[in-house]
Amino acid sequence: MNTEHVSLNGKKAYFLSDVHLGASALSESVNRERECRLVGWLEQIRNDCATLFLLGDIFDFWFEYKRVVPKGAVRFLAKVAEFTDQGIPVWFFTGNHDVWLFDYLQKECGVRILKQDAAFVIERKKFYLGHGDGLDPHDRGYLCIRRIFHNRFLQRCFRWLHPDVGVGLARRWSAHSRKSKQNGACPKASGRENGQQEIENYARCILKQESFDYFIFGHLHLPTDIPLGGGSRYINTGDWITHFSYAVFDGRDVRLITKS
Repeated sequence: MNTEHVSLNGKKAYFLSDVHLGASALSESVNRERECRLVGWLEQIRNDCATLFLLGDIFDFWFEYKRVVPKGAVRFLAKVAEFTDQGIPVWFFTGNHDVWLFDYLQKECGVRILKQDAAFVIERKKFYLGHGDGLDPHDRGYLCIRRIFHNRFLQRCFRWLHPDVGVGLARRWSAHSRKSKQNGACPKASGRENGQQEIENYARCILKQESFDYFIFGHLHLPTDIPLGGGSRYINTGDWITHFSYAVFDGRDVRLITKS
């Protein structure tokens, strides 16, 4: 795994995930309100932001046809372009909802796309970053679906669907998936039992091979800060639906902040 080096120059690094812009399970007005709140937060941090990490599922669904992209999120995209135009690096890790993000945001907004976990050194601290899905080797059902979503041939097949059909199907699937999760155990217990332990185990396995100060993931929608021993910590950035949470690194320590 290659390691990227980032300097803060007296500023801060911000980490955000699971905004799910355009979520089909939410009303248009609620989605617009969330996007405006996100854009307002980005404007607040812009002057002291050295780099911004978007850790996946920023969009509830995204697929880039050759000449078409999903409508919406224009305020967010414009703000991201302001960041990169100002020289602020924006790293976009694809999640399980926006896995079909190719080069549009790179060309139009200047973001740097990462489709797998990556290591960073920021002010002499080592970070292991990713979305956080697909880390449980025993979850064969999800791993199978993940392989399907990453299959290039099937991606080309999906592109042949008219956007009204393809995007409509994907958003109905997303809404059904979210409602199924809501009908199960409470989010906190579900996240802890079904995801947090797997991510913790994964981080501990990585630590046996290489030391990291911080593991930062999203995916579970549950803000979490867990010590792993030896000074290492696992932090989950939560979401921008219920918790409106994010992580920030000031060059000395990472703080998890919830704005709900």
